[in-house]
Amino acid sequence: MFPARVLAGAPLALVILALSGCSSHWGCADTTAERGEAGVRVRVEDTSGQPLGVTAEVVDWRLEPHPQVPSEGDQVHFHYRFDGAGETSGPAVDACAVDKERVALGCRTVSSSEAWSKPDGSLTGDDWLAVEHPEQVAGVLMIPNDRSYDRRTCEQDIKDGGGTHPPKPAGRGDQL
Repeated sequence: MFPARVLAGAPLALVILALSGCSSHWGCADTTAERGEAGVRVRVEDTSGQPLGVTAEVVDWRLEPHPQVPSEGDQVHFHYRFDGAGETSGPAVDACAVDKERVALGCRTVSSSEAWSKPDGSLTGDDWLAVEHPEQVAGVLMIPNDRSYDRRTCEQDIKDGGGTHPPKPAGRGDQL
């Protein structure tokens, strides 16, 4: 038989184990957010679909050779703008060159923290998208899902991982 002191401490030991995360593998779950509606101007949203108070916009775009690799022919050179984002940290969204049916021809993630501050408080930047058939480009769209933070998965960290993750990055061939 166990002494009364050992039995009296057993519930406390179970509570400590539960709070320490040793039992958290039963509660760790990963989910993926739905991809938001792409547009020229979007309200950036977190993984739960809530607006962050930031907008991202494609200001303009054109086809031209990249100055560092002109021999590769035309690429998509686009300018973007973030309104409501902080200068040193903020959201990142996917920008995609699309054809007339909104099929992605090429995508990349652009971050507000890599843009330059303007006197009006906006952050602006430019980037390039290499596409196989530049003549098919009909526009450049932003996807509103914030890609700046993606927590660890349950597989990576059973104790501290889990939760909702951004959708899979957009890529060539995705219907937007």
